[in-house]
Amino acid sequence: MTHAIEKSSRTTRRSLLQAAAGVAGALSLLGLSGRSAQAAKVSQAAVGYQNSPKGNQNCANCRLFTAPNACKQVDGVISANAWCRLWAKAS
Repeated sequence: MTHAIEKSSRTTRRSLLQAAAGVAGALSLLGLSGRSAQAAKVSQAAVGYQNSPKGNQNCANCRLFTAPNACKQVDGVISANAWCRLWAKAS
């Protein structure tokens, strides 16, 4: 009977290790998909992008603007003198 208990505990440890490996793999996949979602940008049309400023609001003084011609949230080439609905004052 001792042999049966030892065999049962080996199976349990093996199953536990296999399950842990499966969980680790799933977590790494979820981590990759999370980063992909963060990297996605919205289209210029979706945010009402326009090639002229709105009053004193323009991309150059927006916290999302990345010089010389990009945005952290909007896809495509972005003019420093443009504006969109995501504008947020740079600090």
